[in-house]
Amino acid sequence: MERDWGTGAVRRGLGTTVLMFCAVACSAQAQTALPYFPGRLMFSAEEEALYMQRYEKAQVRRTSDEIYFDQEAMIGADGWIPLPAAAPGQRTISEQALNDAQGYAEINNSNAFIVWRNGKIERETYFGDHTRTAPIISHSLAKQVTAFAIGRALMLGDIAALDQPVAEFVSAWKGDPLREKILVRHLLDMRAGFLPQLPPQGPEDVISRTFLHPRHDEIIVAEYPVIDEPGTRYEYNNAAGDMVAVLIERATGRRYAEFVGTEIWQKVGAMGGTVWVNRPGGMAHSGCCMLAPAENFLRLAIAMLQDGVWEGERILPDGYVKEMITPTPENPYFGLSIWVAGQYTERRGFANPDRGMPQILHSEPYLAADLYLFDGNANQVVYVVPSQDLVILRTGLPPLRDGNTEWDNSYLPNAIIRGIIRDQRPSAPQREALTVVSSPLSPAPPQQKTGREQRREEQARDEHDQTAG
Repeated sequence: MERDWGTGAVRRGLGTTVLMFCAVACSAQAQTALPYFPGRLMFSAEEEALYMQRYEKAQVRRTSDEIYFDQEAMIGADGWIPLPAAAPGQRTISEQALNDAQGYAEINNSNAFIVWRNGKIERETYFGDHTRTAPIISHSLAKQVTAFAIGRALMLGDIAALDQPVAEFVSAWKGDPLREKILVRHLLDMRAGFLPQLPPQGPEDVISRTFLHPRHDEIIVAEYPVIDEPGTRYEYNNAAGDMVAVLIERATGRRYAEFVGTEIWQKVGAMGGTVWVNRPGGMAHSGCCMLAPAENFLRLAIAMLQDGVWEGERILPDGYVKEMITPTPENPYFGLSIWVAGQYTERRGFANPDRGMPQILHSEPYLAADLYLFDGNANQVVYVVPSQDLVILRTGLPPLRDGNTEWDNSYLPNAIIRGIIRDQRPSAPQREALTVVSSPLSPAPPQQKTGREQRREEQARDEHDQTAG
């Protein structure tokens, strides 16, 4: 995944949003190609030179315009109309709770904070010079869009089933003993067997090449390592998310940007935006790299609350939303690109725990066990609470972190749920573990860290941020 761990090592001012990909400072050892690097698929000298130019630029954090070199338009709805807002007398959440939650968002480097309940916006705030119509950098919120894209393609009959082999659309995978077993659902639930997202180790690293190369999609198809039997292990990575664009274009015969604009944004009445493509007319980076207003992602969450229906039109297949929020045995916190509450644990990460990557704080159980969320780099989150007909969105830059503070993933939804003063509905709280959970994705209870361990964790967070889109 290209996930933020709530640290945000580099602070950016003047409202400039930056893409958090740049390779870690490379020692001679780090420059050595990994032993499992599968090949050296090369393209024209001009394209390889362009890749190296991009790689060198990415060593210094840049603005999105400098990193998202080529972008393709996603056309939104004609005559966009903002979502209805609740009048003061119609609000169901206390002013104090809304103020407290907004204050938490503000001090944590946010650019947008929106609370929607019972069909109306109860709080909508933009910080700094950000506005309602200004785009955010989606980072991994784009992965939730991929889940909608697959669902929409299923609805249109372009893809037959979640369990359809991707090799039926990617002929290069036919006959490959591992790749031909990758199913459509595996691109969404991170069980494709792909190499996990790790800090890249120089320009020859396949993770660098599949992020910055002008033919990144061809490299993923031909060379991205499949290190596990598909369907048997959860490993978060950008390659699976980026393969969705390849799948959608081959299944539908349409450009990914056009498909998302027409079949998703327009269907939910959202504004348009852009998606990064690897070269003019090339393949979209579907797994990480959209620029669209924050409200667009709120609308997707509302559509999920309505079981994939928007203003009476079904845009996702019946039962698909349930599939989206159903976790796998390999990760009880992750469905089809959607995170679920699961059983309470104080810290939950994005990577498989075997990878030793940092984890995000959850200071207390969620007050609603049915909560699920979109979650992206920089702790950009969209919480969905069906039992309360509630959606909460926070987007922005990485929250500030020092020795005493860090992002708390349970604060915003719990503060808002506690503040409901009208039409309060019963919500079962998230279950706390009474015994050790056997799932490999359920982390052990946190232990007190030494100063050295804390410094190592900070370094790991920073390096992980640098591989994120």
